[in-house]
Amino acid sequence: MAFFDEVQAGIRQVAGSAGSSVVGIGQRWGIGSGIVLAEGQVLTNAHNVRGETVTVTFADGRTAEGRVAGQDIDGDLAVIEVDTGGAPALRWASTPAAGVGTPVFALSNPGGRGLRVTFGFVSGVDRSFRGPRGRRIAGSVEHTAPLLPGSSGGPVLDAGGQLLGINTNRLGEGFYLAIPADQALRDRAGALGKGESATAPRLGVGIAPGHVARRLRRAVGLPETEGLLIREVAEGSPAAAAGITPGDLLVAAAGQPLRTIDDLFDALSGARGGTLELQVVRGTDERTITVSFTDGGEQAQEV
Repeated sequence: MAFFDEVQAGIRQVAGSAGSSVVGIGQRWGIGSGIVLAEGQVLTNAHNVRGETVTVTFADGRTAEGRVAGQDIDGDLAVIEVDTGGAPALRWASTPAAGVGTPVFALSNPGGRGLRVTFGFVSGVDRSFRGPRGRRIAGSVEHTAPLLPGSSGGPVLDAGGQLLGINTNRLGEGFYLAIPADQALRDRAGALGKGESATAPRLGVGIAPGHVARRLRRAVGLPETEGLLIREVAEGSPAAAAGITPGDLLVAAAGQPLRTIDDLFDALSGARGGTLELQVVRGTDERTITVSFTDGGEQAQEV
């Protein structure tokens, strides 16, 4: 029974020391959780935010309307400006690296419906998943502390009640992923709090899965060239302005072969605010197309 006594004591301790730093995000639908980042600022996942304003519910039941200061949709992070009313900022672990087997506590306040605290262990490190727009988020911590829907944006804490990560993705079968609370997260959160939203260039296209692309090219008698097949192009997007059309096969970007969607995301990140040269196969002809990026191209398209 000593183990369970220790777990019980640990849950009570982190609830008492960190519970007032955990907030609810949203109401009715699209609910989530968040943490007090600093006086007047709350950190949560970008997928918990709808529009420029959001309702934040604090541990004492007080609600306040917050404004999105900055967000990184690809990285699934957002900072909200709101009257935190004296709620303390959560303490960050001085050495946040967590290895397999590390005991952790997950806290949440789904949509302001009350504090939840659960216990588990780190089951994996350096995991990756897809963000809201399909970009790969790497370096995540996998753990087994159970979470209710609406828990994303809440913290993962060590036994001392210090921040190890931000819960972001539910894997199913009892496993969850958290963005590690390392220096990179500190820097990104700090920039978002200053209004420096991260926006990567977007082509404005939909990409067909690789097996579909190969089948479609075979069906019309075209060779199975490796690349990314365009299935749709958004009106008014940089891709449309550059002359890219459905059925085009993107085979290279900035001189680098395109084999996976991550290759294209990497190329787009390198073209932030400028242009990107694409090698395109149309039928059996190959051509070079230069895409220019403007504010109008940075909408929530698939790529």
